[in-house]
Amino acid sequence: MSASTPLRVLVCGTNFGRFYAEAVRRRPGYTLAGILSRGSGASRAYAKSLGVPFYSDADDLPADIDAACVAVSSSISGGQGTELARALMDRGIHVLQEHPVHLTELTGNLRHARSRGVQYRLNTHYPHVAPVRAFIEAAHRLVARQRPLFLDAATPIHLMHPLVDILGQAMGTLRPWRFADPAPVPAEIGPQPFRSLHGVFAGTPLTLRVHHQLDPSDRDNHALHWHRVSLGTEGGVLTLADTHGPVLWNPRLHIGRDADRRFVLDGPGTGRLGLGTTAVVGNTGSFRTVFSDLWPEAIGSALDGLREAIAQGGDALRAGQYGLAVCRIWTDLATRLGPPEIVRPGTPRSLAVSDVFPAGEWSRQPRPEPDPPRDAPGATGPGSVEGPARPASEPASARTADTAAYSPSAEFFDLVAAEHTATASAPAVAALLADADLSTGPVVDIGAGTGLVTEAVARARPDAEIIACEPSVGMRAVLTSRVFSDEDLRTRVTVTADAAPDLDLPDRISVVLLCGVLGHLDADERSRLWRRLNRRLVPGGLVIVELMQFERPSTLPETRLATATAGHHRYEWSFGAAPDETDDGVMRLHSTWRVYRDGAPQAEREVRDSYRWAPFGLKDVVAESGMTARTLPTRPGAPPLAVLTRAPDPTDPAAVPHPLLPHARTAPDAPDTPRSAAPLVTSTDG
Repeated sequence: MSASTPLRVLVCGTNFGRFYAEAVRRRPGYTLAGILSRGSGASRAYAKSLGVPFYSDADDLPADIDAACVAVSSSISGGQGTELARALMDRGIHVLQEHPVHLTELTGNLRHARSRGVQYRLNTHYPHVAPVRAFIEAAHRLVARQRPLFLDAATPIHLMHPLVDILGQAMGTLRPWRFADPAPVPAEIGPQPFRSLHGVFAGTPLTLRVHHQLDPSDRDNHALHWHRVSLGTEGGVLTLADTHGPVLWNPRLHIGRDADRRFVLDGPGTGRLGLGTTAVVGNTGSFRTVFSDLWPEAIGSALDGLREAIAQGGDALRAGQYGLAVCRIWTDLATRLGPPEIVRPGTPRSLAVSDVFPAGEWSRQPRPEPDPPRDAPGATGPGSVEGPARPASEPASARTADTAAYSPSAEFFDLVAAEHTATASAPAVAALLADADLSTGPVVDIGAGTGLVTEAVARARPDAEIIACEPSVGMRAVLTSRVFSDEDLRTRVTVTADAAPDLDLPDRISVVLLCGVLGHLDADERSRLWRRLNRRLVPGGLVIVELMQFERPSTLPETRLATATAGHHRYEWSFGAAPDETDDGVMRLHSTWRVYRDGAPQAEREVRDSYRWAPFGLKDVVAESGMTARTLPTRPGAPPLAVLTRAPDPTDPAAVPHPLLPHARTAPDAPDTPRSAAPLVTSTDG
């Protein structure tokens, strides 16, 4: 099979299998060839909604299926997944099977794959989840620098198999391992949800705590917590706080002492006291983003591993020796712990952070920042850092403290935004400003980003003075570079780090640019901004607003919208959106950049950004601003642009409407677009 040929994948099962189907549909290089299930109405309807064939019998499968994802319980969980996997291998189909699988069955599956000349992989899933992956990669760097001193891990019983795999990948080896039996629990102290045991894993002392209770009919919903792992060295402790993030780094506390054994807190040798006590790497998202983003991405990573094995060929049994060792360790631990206590608890009452901390207190806690403070437009948009961690969903009270948005993806912004600006917003703005009177005040570009529109205005009007306000450090770095590299721009463009709504404004303004900014502000912040702009906008002054196709919170599955190439690299941009679980009427917008080298199927780098966005249409902008509005002509399919001007006072006989604007009080509804998603409805995909 050619590396460029899409792998035709069958998904078996429609419970957890839905995440497999979503992964196949999203990931480049794969085609969803169908759904195989027992034939329930829900499964048939699901296949129909995806527009793919439905099968209820493996004997009915077509001959062109390359691989199958078996997300059907194996015998250890009371299902027929292993029998199905072997039947598929008999048809020459490569198989990725969801855990858990008994050691005997796993051995048989690998031997079966060898005899049929196909590839077989057991997917323990969680080592592929982005925050876990970040922990594993950080652990590699840590153990390469310092000897590991201890491992401390905790897991629910039904996720112990993946935990062993996580530990093995983090340490780079499984051997040597040995474990003691768990200490007995005295009957007089009552039931205990956890069992603890000690041992050695990869030659490192291990303490393992297992939530040893299980609801057989609903395992995930009644786990008291998910994976937690700490790896300690003399330099500090690396911690995976939860399967879904974040990762923590706690440097070792060590304070020098003087001759009298007192702490030395100042002077030479005390520089390390400036280290943060805890560094938080990555952000946490909502449970919804776990299902919509993290899990499908993780399955896609596992699929890539199967595809690579198919391309390389070779002996599936030989390649599966690490997986067999992981399964042996899991079996040893399960045997020592014995059968879990069977529980069938009621529905738990999940608590939000606001239930635990007094109002606003948790959001006021200091947040360690590895870099200087960075503000998103309006100082309201939480972002994420480069790497696999997923973004946070936070209430409005916390937004102004989070200053990282837009900086992670600033390096990629112009790759697609430049074409959008050149073909859509720049010509429309230039045409509007061609005859405008700019002598009475500067043009103020609020949320100027990398300066694409700023530069277009300067080119269209060589007489314009421009103030470009951009609070994001990454975006402002590109903006400043653009200005400094052009002698003309250096004489007319002033770059500031101000953020709306409380930015420093001149007394008189001729034109205001608000391209993809307003949705980052809440209603009170927008109201304050409009009041301040109305006081400063000169008679006949213009406000240009770039809008977006969201008038109410909506869901947009992550979709690849654009690609670009530079040198040996291909860049892919994907965008998604969903209602914010913690803030009514608000959305979370997710932007992902993946960088591939020389046609490789696996990205060598991935960068994610996330933004808060309050959706509304032009009618809402008109109502909030008190201005007259009309849309500007632009390229079909481009995000809409609107121009606002103060409505003339009907009681003032001298009031004259701006000559460029018809007396239209309303305009067709058009949604707002954040400037990071400016090319949202355009695509450079071939």
